[in-house]
Amino acid sequence: MQGMMKVALMTGIGRMEFTERPVPQPKPDEVLVRLEYVGVCGSDLHYFENGRIGDFIVKPPFVLGHEAAGEVVETGSGVTHLKKGDKVALEPGKTCGHCEFCRTGRYNLCPDVVFFATPPVDGVFQEYVAHEAALCFKLPQKMSAMEGALIEPLAVGFHAAITGGAKFGQTALVTGSGCIGLVSMMALKALGLSRVYISDVVDKRLEKAKSLGADGIINSTQKNVTETVRCFENSDGLDLVIDTSGSEAAVKEGIGALKKGGTLVFVGYSKTGMMNLPIGAALDKELTFKTIFRYRHIYPLAIDAVNRGLVNISDIVTNVYEFKDIQKAFDESINNKAEIVKSVIRIS
Repeated sequence: MQGMMKVALMTGIGRMEFTERPVPQPKPDEVLVRLEYVGVCGSDLHYFENGRIGDFIVKPPFVLGHEAAGEVVETGSGVTHLKKGDKVALEPGKTCGHCEFCRTGRYNLCPDVVFFATPPVDGVFQEYVAHEAALCFKLPQKMSAMEGALIEPLAVGFHAAITGGAKFGQTALVTGSGCIGLVSMMALKALGLSRVYISDVVDKRLEKAKSLGADGIINSTQKNVTETVRCFENSDGLDLVIDTSGSEAAVKEGIGALKKGGTLVFVGYSKTGMMNLPIGAALDKELTFKTIFRYRHIYPLAIDAVNRGLVNISDIVTNVYEFKDIQKAFDESINNKAEIVKSVIRIS
């Protein structure tokens, strides 16, 4: 396919502009996808607002966006499992396939991963993208492209839940009710946990969590999380805590809420990268601490969960913006964080 496409560029801190670039041509193992929806991730907002996340520094002009889905419009000569017209969700990280981590199935840890919108690799706030066909997952007929774009954050939630050993009948707390907190809670419910609670400091976000199926919500500025959980459960604590907040205070509350032998999964990054935690309490309870980085082998599972109605993923969306309004989408998502839980951009 020949021609030009519209691309949204981050040209500076807090500034978006449009340009045109040639439509990319798919390699033999790639497909060309006309993008329909791209989600606005917390990392996109962080880059837009601060210009960096840790050692990853934006050098404008830069294309943000990595939560994407759309329609295949052209296939490379070596692609056989996809055809023109298929709706696909795009897994955004292409790995080397040869390192220790790729060879042992832990490809999310590949040191040479090329991941959309992680500097210096451009993202996909644009009309078309050529992407490795093996990383494009066909959506069932009844699933929408917007749901497809939300598979990416949902994959994080499922990876956190599975890493934590989530099992049918267990109880859990998710700390933080932003997008990743919500998808973690929904993943836990889909995996059959009996009760899942969620804590945060913003009532609007907690109300959203309640509407999506949380069994109990806790505003940690108003109630003691550990005591409230024990009141909910009438027990010595929970099996599992997933922290998506990156907050030292929330992690401490999570440690307090766990029963002996419980597990805490770290998902959220703290602002400083450091935390002072009550390790003595963790030792006394023989807690297990685990961490996750993105996800691996999760897209088929997450797509199936949405298709079967186990996760109503589109319900996390609070705001939908047209591509032409991307500056407004980012400005409002940053300035109105209490109201906007999840924004998506309709590309076409």
